[in-house]
Amino acid sequence: MLVPAVSVLLALSALPGSPGAVDAVNYSFNVPPGDYEVTVTLGSASQAAQTGVQVEARRTTLAPVSTRAGEFRREVLAVNVRSPESMPTGEEGTGTTGLQVHLTGSRPAAANVSVVPATRRPRLFVVSDSTASDWLKGPKRGWAQELPQLLRPGIVVANYADSGESTGSWLSNPRLFATVKPLVRPGDEVLIQLAHNDKTTPENTFRANLGKLVDGVRDRGGLPVLVTPPVRHQFGPDRKLTPTGLIVNNLGVDLPAVIRDLAGKLHVPLIDLTARSQALLEQLGESASWPLYLTVQHDGVQDHAHFSEYGGAVMAGLVTKGMADAQLPAAAFLR
Repeated sequence: MLVPAVSVLLALSALPGSPGAVDAVNYSFNVPPGDYEVTVTLGSASQAAQTGVQVEARRTTLAPVSTRAGEFRREVLAVNVRSPESMPTGEEGTGTTGLQVHLTGSRPAAANVSVVPATRRPRLFVVSDSTASDWLKGPKRGWAQELPQLLRPGIVVANYADSGESTGSWLSNPRLFATVKPLVRPGDEVLIQLAHNDKTTPENTFRANLGKLVDGVRDRGGLPVLVTPPVRHQFGPDRKLTPTGLIVNNLGVDLPAVIRDLAGKLHVPLIDLTARSQALLEQLGESASWPLYLTVQHDGVQDHAHFSEYGGAVMAGLVTKGMADAQLPAAAFLR
């Protein structure tokens, strides 16, 4: 049974076994799309626990923390609820109506979970592709899916990354930028990371498309931030990443280099995730860096572009380092 729809003045609370608790580790709240604060009282009166929190489409909002028997820890988490639950074009279906809260960890326990609307919180939008998406099913994880756990609750991550999208499709598909743009309020930040699917996009078109996205965010009073794409796990014989690994497209366009240049010309903050992820992979080497991505041994599939849960969290950490170096307003909310 779901908890009744939330009102602005009344918190929805659920105890294990109460109407809001589907079972001991899953909670469902019947709320409309919007931003919410979820307060979780972690721990157990009778036993030690190790508890983390995921919400909605497996978005990690809290890494597992340990509590002793009788010890309780209160955490406040910021959550964006939307429909579809995962990707905006509905690749994985609509998901579950309302707000879903899932306890993770080796010994999960919570004494209480409550939800209230979060009004006028600054938001961090993500405009991207499958490398950042909220994946509801299967082994893939996007870096923006793992990002909320690295931020304090004063800011809300609204991840609209969608699998298979390019700069062109983000502009042409009405469920993408045409949907996101009206949601942007003055002061909101928008991370724009697109390139992986611009395999045959000419340089001038790529520049123009990114410029339109930047202008659209600025039209709403938001702060656009250009993010170069994470590298693919493709090494050459010299133990360095290949041009394809570094997101040089089929026409020979060095897309990350174009993004860097455009950020300077448009006076837009830049997070160079390509350079940061390249440095990490080449430091680790081809074999030791595979756990960041999907492998047959661990995930049943070998994938050079998409991340494991661990890899998504690592990439999210690189993004937050870039946020701090760029002195973005969102960096004030880093844990």
